[in-house]
Amino acid sequence: MFYLTELVNLPVRGPDGHRYGRLREFVIEPAQDRNLVQMVIYRHDGNLWQLPVRILGVDLEGITVAPGPPGHAAPVPMQTNSGHLLLRRDVLDQQIIDVHGRKVVRVNDVGLELIRRSGGCELRAQQVEIGVAGALRRMLQGGVPRSWLRGASEWIRARTIPWRAFDLVEADPARRMRLQIDYRGLARLHPADAADIMEELAPAERGAVFGSLDSEVAADILGEVTPRMQRALLEGLEAERAADIIEEMEPDEAADALAELPEAQSEKILEGMEKQERDEVTDLLEYHDRTAGGRMTTDFIALPEDAMVADAIAALRAFEGQVESITTLLLLNPDGQLAGMVPLSRLLLAGESRHLRPLAEDPISVERGRSDKEVAEIFNKYNLLALPVVDEHQRPVGVVTVDDVIAWLSEH
Repeated sequence: MFYLTELVNLPVRGPDGHRYGRLREFVIEPAQDRNLVQMVIYRHDGNLWQLPVRILGVDLEGITVAPGPPGHAAPVPMQTNSGHLLLRRDVLDQQIIDVHGRKVVRVNDVGLELIRRSGGCELRAQQVEIGVAGALRRMLQGGVPRSWLRGASEWIRARTIPWRAFDLVEADPARRMRLQIDYRGLARLHPADAADIMEELAPAERGAVFGSLDSEVAADILGEVTPRMQRALLEGLEAERAADIIEEMEPDEAADALAELPEAQSEKILEGMEKQERDEVTDLLEYHDRTAGGRMTTDFIALPEDAMVADAIAALRAFEGQVESITTLLLLNPDGQLAGMVPLSRLLLAGESRHLRPLAEDPISVERGRSDKEVAEIFNKYNLLALPVVDEHQRPVGVVTVDDVIAWLSEH
């Protein structure tokens, strides 16, 4: 195994000893072979030249090559095209998502394996180095003998990602390679971890990754990033695509995200949403975001106070929101007023033929205009998981969940 940083600036020689110049780049053509070095770029007399080659040998003294196929054997001035991947230009220092480490990492070096064949060798990119060993080689390059540098870097445990884990080549020259597992891996992470990764990315990479995600995954991540990041991500999308993502969010989170945008853009996204979701979010946008009305979600389950456990189970199964956000069921009297609250844990322990009323706790509610601070104090006083928000007639219009309170507290 050789590393790119070891080989850059080594002499490039022909089989007869003719010296072409000093190596500047290895070129791969992924459309033909995804990791085979097929061309070298070298510097001679201050100019860059490219030469299709067959590798004959590599060591820390230089690279021996045979010119490529007939008709393409003569060096020509450097003129790479979009189908070429240049290892030094396009791979080194690129940011990639390490989903197993749940962070963004930087490529410090490229590992190339010399595979001996009859009549020559193949030089193939096999891995990228993301650890300290690669950074050390680059930092000391040119300052110490190459053999010493190799020995020093081998003392440090290498951290690598296999070359087969990458997709090549992207159209954007600023972002030519990415992990195949980026988007699938992000979908498997907890949204909070995925949001941390998103915030570490540079703006161009962030927009590209977010725009490629499934709408449901993107919605989960959007609900976890900072308001400033929400705005940046949504402003980078077409209104129709943004509407698809906003529809997948909890209504309260969707309203918070839209409130960060200019009014004209927010209106355009709302126009692209389905009527039911649009109406729910529009209602929430009327409330100040530091009030119970601004914090609540309109996704909750309410049943008549004479309903049975079986009715509650059926309502949970038919619920189209995020079931994991449901911790409490609301009971309503014949006038639609809040009459009781049934913790989900009690429901799970009861037989389907039981009435819900005996399982209910006395209702604790809050008006829409109550402040964040007052809502947090009520949660703390009564040790709640959910707090119904009621109108002037004591009819529930939404629910503030404990995660909303935790989010508010974390902001202070």
